[in-house]
This record gives sequence, C-alpha cells and structure tokens, in this order.
Amino acid sequence: QVQLVESGGGLVRAGGPLRPPCAASGRTFITYTMGWFRQAPGKEREFVATISWSVGNTYYADSVKGRFTISRDDAKNTVYLQMNSLTPEDTAVYYCAATRLRYGVQSSQYPYWGQGTQVTVSS
Repeated sequence: QVQLVESGGGLVRAGGPLRPPCAASGRTFITYTMGWFRQAPGKEREFVATISWSVGNTYYADSVKGRFTISRDDAKNTVYLQMNSLTPEDTAVYYCAATRLRYGVQSSQYPYWGQGTQVTVSS
C-alpha cells in the first residue's frame, strides 16, 4: 500500500504558477504510476496528468497540455504538478493518486488517493 499527502495549494492570481507536491509513504513508490486529478465545485472529478513508473512516460488532459508538467522524484517519494498560466477555470481540489498499472486516465484505475489540496485562481 501507499499513502499520499498533497500540499502546496492555495490562492493564486490568474497567470501565476503553483507547484503542489504529493508525498508518498512506503518503499515501493518507484513501482507506482502516479496521477493528478481535480474536482471543481458541482463537477465530476477529472483527469489532469499522469507519469508512469520506471520510464516516466507522461500524459496530459487537453485542457492543461502545454501549461502543466507532472514530474517525480523517486529519491524523495514525491510527485509534483507544475502549473503555469493558471486561469479561474483551473480552480478545483487537486488530488494525487497512485496505481500499479503502467498507465491510467480514469479515476477508477487508481486505488490509492490523497485527501486533496484546494487551488483557487482569482481573476
């Protein structure tokens, strides 16, 4: 099992950057594909980005492609989501998730979740 804790959310102005980390417990972090999802008020949870274990292949939702970058530091058991050019439409609770699959863009493919961190973008 792996336990996940997100941090680094907050209030940011439109156009600004934010880089929330997600820290994982356990020695097997390197064997998990990691993902970021988000849920805005009144909307369903949606996929944002994923990074595979071992090779580190990445994949992004079209809505964030070119603005967000997912990365991982296996030595620190941490995955990051670098968010640039933020807009009010990016306001949501951002969740970190882990799976043993090599790839996943559906929330149902991720059995392990953090508690989420609120990101609010003001116009």
